[in-house]
Amino acid sequence: MIKYILKRILSIVPVLIGISIIAFALGLLTPGDPASMALGLDGVSEITPELLLLKQQELGLDQSPIIQYINWASKALQGDLGYSYMDDASVTGELLRRLPVTLKLAGYALVWIVLFGILSGLCSAAYVNRFQDNMTKLITNVMLSFPAFWLGILLIIIFGETLKILPTSGYGGLKYMILPSMTLACADIAMTSRLTRSSLLTEFGKQYMLAADAKGISRFKVIFSHALPNAITPIIVLIGNFMGGILGGSVIVENIFALPGIGSLVLNAIHNRDYPMIQGYVIFSGLVYVFITLMIDLICAGLNPKMRSGGFR
Repeated sequence: MIKYILKRILSIVPVLIGISIIAFALGLLTPGDPASMALGLDGVSEITPELLLLKQQELGLDQSPIIQYINWASKALQGDLGYSYMDDASVTGELLRRLPVTLKLAGYALVWIVLFGILSGLCSAAYVNRFQDNMTKLITNVMLSFPAFWLGILLIIIFGETLKILPTSGYGGLKYMILPSMTLACADIAMTSRLTRSSLLTEFGKQYMLAADAKGISRFKVIFSHALPNAITPIIVLIGNFMGGILGGSVIVENIFALPGIGSLVLNAIHNRDYPMIQGYVIFSGLVYVFITLMIDLICAGLNPKMRSGGFR
């Protein structure tokens, strides 16, 4: 197991380097001069060539791209992702300040995914080709067809404006997170339900399930004791990918419900061409995604020895 862990950790090093290169390239490939943008956002009325040259030297833009990348990457390794053009705030500090909001949103979304996704998939598999199964498939088809922004607006109209039972914006306790987390989790619930059903039906066709049915053992007892533990690995992988993509998927949801998370922060940065903040977001979200993927791989390897012994090809 130790050998497998070290191998997986070493395999993510090239990925992290690639993410850092992509994040740094955003500042080079985007139109406009970062120095003039920084001066303009600082409120300077007239940008003279002298001021522009001084700002370029201050930002290190007078050096070659390779030197710029090395300097930027060395600071990033120390946790310094630069400073925002808008208010000269630390990019790392702003990301960490808003991270708890996004993590809270992701946590509630994960609860809905596990609660409704896995349970509905279990019910669908247990009653395959019956009314419960057909209704579950119909509902998941509808859930997959809703774009997040449209679903968010619909939930606001129903539960906020018409029924007036849930707040539609702002950040606070549980009631403030119900609508945004359900909006974020809706499509993932449907996909988790489908995968759970498919994985369980695959297990149902195996000999140990047929033997259990022949012995007259309760269907749900066999599902929870034998079928689900054997079918859980791909479900964990899928949910892990959902969690890794929360940072990117939360941009729309956080802005619809006015949540002060990382998603709304980066959208404001895009509107204002705040490239250091955008670069910081890209590398930060990439690190989170890689870390979650690594954790999921290690969990699956612990549950299934075939993965760490090379049994899957």
